[in-house]
Amino acid sequence: MDMNTDTSVAPAEKLELTQEWDKVFPKSDIVDHRKVTFVNRYGVTIAADMYRPRHAKGKMPALAISGPFGAVKEQSSGLYAQQLAERGFLTIAFDPSFTGESGGMPRRVASPDINTEDFSAAVDYLSTHPDVDADRIGILGICGWGGIAIQAAINDPRIKATVASTMYDMTRVTANGYFDADNSAEKRNANRRALAEQRTEDYRNSRYQRAGGVVDPLPDDAPQFVKPAVMAPQPSLLVLRISARSLSIIRSYSLHRGIRQYFSPDRAAAASRRPYQPSSLAITPAVT
Repeated sequence: MDMNTDTSVAPAEKLELTQEWDKVFPKSDIVDHRKVTFVNRYGVTIAADMYRPRHAKGKMPALAISGPFGAVKEQSSGLYAQQLAERGFLTIAFDPSFTGESGGMPRRVASPDINTEDFSAAVDYLSTHPDVDADRIGILGICGWGGIAIQAAINDPRIKATVASTMYDMTRVTANGYFDADNSAEKRNANRRALAEQRTEDYRNSRYQRAGGVVDPLPDDAPQFVKPAVMAPQPSLLVLRISARSLSIIRSYSLHRGIRQYFSPDRAAAASRRPYQPSSLAITPAVT
């Protein structure tokens, strides 16, 4: 069998994309929406929702958005994308590799290097889109994806603006535990051993052990900032400062609402029945 090793882009996978509106937020009447796909350098086909200002003319600034960790584009990232499109940006909210409608196997796997590439692949797509000004492309990572966005911006100078909308340093938490509770070489080495042993078990069982999300029900000693996200998810406000070269956060709160991966089926259903009010996004000029 002849293998073509000279292609720069892997063939796109045939994905099953839902065409009807399936978001957890209302559809805007001033933004056009459609599904798009693109391929990253690892050969994974990425599914995204594109939001375009309905009456925009000429080339527009563009943003690629993803996160939170474990979420899909029908949730927070889509809400960010639609609201920013209402304010003149062409935006895409994408499912990371192995997640949601995007391709790749095995499913529901997080990989920092591949997920960083997902952002650059989104920039590939936006840079070549006829309605996008390639010199005005930014990215926005929500919650656990804030760190992924920052790493992508370090690697990729085409990214002219970066927002990390996150409430804690995920790298520090992984190394030291919440509130540095596990900040010792002994505990870090124990964690490394446990991870290595789990790899052996996964291979032996031919099945990956899932890491899970927020514990449900929460223990009494759970950190306070976790409780509102699980017990009473609410829309909120994101405030950005925008200049010609950067977007910096003035204030941000989580836009989680009924994130299905984090909740039991009963709690997810209860969250979806709560009265919903769209979140607001306030943008202020930067001082340059």
